[in-house]
Amino acid sequence: MIRCWGPLSLLVLWCLIALLGPLFPLTPNQIDLPNILTGIGSQAWLGYDDLGRPMFDRLVIGARTSFIVAISVVTVSFIMGSLLGTCSAYIGGVVDLVLVRMIDIFLAFPGILLAIALAGMMGPGIENVVIALALVGWVGYARLARAQVLSVKEQEHVVAAIAIGTKPLGIISRHLLPLIMAPLIVEASFGIAGTVIAEAGLSFLGLGVQPPAASWGSMIRDGTRYMLVAPHMVVVPGLALMAVVLAINIFGDWLRDWLDVKAGTRHTSRS
Repeated sequence: MIRCWGPLSLLVLWCLIALLGPLFPLTPNQIDLPNILTGIGSQAWLGYDDLGRPMFDRLVIGARTSFIVAISVVTVSFIMGSLLGTCSAYIGGVVDLVLVRMIDIFLAFPGILLAIALAGMMGPGIENVVIALALVGWVGYARLARAQVLSVKEQEHVVAAIAIGTKPLGIISRHLLPLIMAPLIVEASFGIAGTVIAEAGLSFLGLGVQPPAASWGSMIRDGTRYMLVAPHMVVVPGLALMAVVLAINIFGDWLRDWLDVKAGTRHTSRS
């Protein structure tokens, strides 16, 4: 747990900035012409961008954008993929075959390219980014849930529940989903990191949030034109993006190890 305190603290800070940032007197869209491309100094913690807007204020709003998109996409993908994969594996037959073929079709395309295509067809905007990434992200949860259910649905307590006449909905909700939840939670933790990267990538390409709204990806895109004269425009959002994704991945690794230990402890106690 000690090695996780640093990443966990950074994630808590990210969440607090995203949730409480709008409560502070920020001016992310205020243009100050005399301070165009001004670097980090006493007047502004993180400098100004090419329009004279404060980088710190825009970084806070960008954190909120990435947080909203990540939580929304992972929540929708988690629920949809877990339910589809669980029901498919439990029912079997033609239903399972159809879902497997759907998963194969989605996996035949690189996820980020499919998200770019969907976002391009629906048009830019944060809502369309969430829809595009959710339509791509559910596949991993469905595949994992299906594999887990296939390995546990023949266990004795599930067979006993079927024998006493428990309805399928009760079996899925009380006997299958609790057993497969641990790997799905770990998958969701890594999914948040992937979604933050994907949102930044779509915004970098102009398919995400639109000006004057701030996003870490669009901030990096705007800064690429001034890297030689104002490198802080790329370094500041780039470091923020790297720090958050790295913290999520480290926390996901710790969570996976912790849940494995807990699962092993429960298995040993039952034996």
